Amino acid sequence: MRRVSVFGATGSIGQNTLDLIARRPDDFDVVALSGGANVALLAEQAKALRAEYAIVAQENLLPDLRAALAGSAVKAAAGRSALLEAAAIPVDWAMSSVVGFAGLEISLAIARNSKTLALANKESLVCGGALLNRVCEDHGTCLLPVDSEHSAIFQCIGGADKEVERIILTASGGPFLHSDPKALEKATPEQAMAHPNWDMGQRISIDSASMFNKAMEVLETHALFDVSPEQIEVIIHPQSIIHSMVGFTDGAIMAHLGPADMRGPIGFALNWPERVDLPLERLDFGALGALSFQHPDPAQFPALELATQTMQMGGLAGAVFNAAKEAALDLFLDRRIGFLDMARVVRQVLAQTDVSGSDTLNIKDVIDADAIARVRAGEAAQKGF
Repeated sequence: MRRVSVFGATGSIGQNTLDLIARRPDDFDVVALSGGANVALLAEQAKALRAEYAIVAQENLLPDLRAALAGSAVKAAAGRSALLEAAAIPVDWAMSSVVGFAGLEISLAIARNSKTLALANKESLVCGGALLNRVCEDHGTCLLPVDSEHSAIFQCIGGADKEVERIILTASGGPFLHSDPKALEKATPEQAMAHPNWDMGQRISIDSASMFNKAMEVLETHALFDVSPEQIEVIIHPQSIIHSMVGFTDGAIMAHLGPADMRGPIGFALNWPERVDLPLERLDFGALGALSFQHPDPAQFPALELATQTMQMGGLAGAVFNAAKEAALDLFLDRRIGFLDMARVVRQVLAQTDVSGSDTLNIKDVIDADAIARVRAGEAAQKGF
């Protein structure tokens, strides 16, 4: 049996991961599960899978978790220190899917202590990609991407990484694909959340509408696959059937196609290097009909240009980009800035911040850069554009 842990078990990635693990109970020994505020679900998961530990992020919820686990052998814990201690327990495979900047330290703890890090936390690579890659290399840890785009790239590349000429990320285009850039100046949070294909959370929906989410994926690609900014492209593909493509030096392009079901990339990471039967819908190409593509308009989606700038800056620029992006999203949700002002905030903060020191980065450097960028984002919005 393989020892596994899942951090972010109550989120969508975590739930899909546990769905696959539960289908093969004789293959996996669940060590630790962590969750946010949904104590009831976390306790249910931990009891069903006979986990050794269940950890809730908020310390004030520890009594609730203990009560929900009463009568079971699962040990309850809470708080940041408990999360990091659990992430440091050696396992064969661990999922890092805690949302946001908080996931970076968890990913680092896993990388120092476990055989395989399955990574679904964007901020780990965007904010600390050089640091995380170094830790994985130093400890012989296998890092497997779980985001559908990066799993697709990983699968397309296979062992031909030296022959990669270009990497093409696909984007749905979101609710503003056919909007006039001038109209976007007055776009509201409600309009930005109205994704045409998926019902997602508030923040991820707006990140998708602005393509800041895709910009984060561009930065992840740069960190994961060691390609230059010039080798990374974004193409709009509204059907979301092709998850990513890789072009090789001989002109060939390999595309990864599949249903929009996260159990695909999760299952690939969980079973790699083997492939197993997964409970996914099989594509019917006759029913799909045509697949369409178009280049993104820089005036509609300035976040993509900012991602290129961030890659070129290097060092701590990724941490600054992410923090400014998150702060700008908060300002937009509070209706203190407009939709396109989010990119203006990020641009100003990047211009104001020293991001040097890429060869000697440590977690304190990243945390400090994050804090400074959030303050400067507020200052930029207050001064106006």
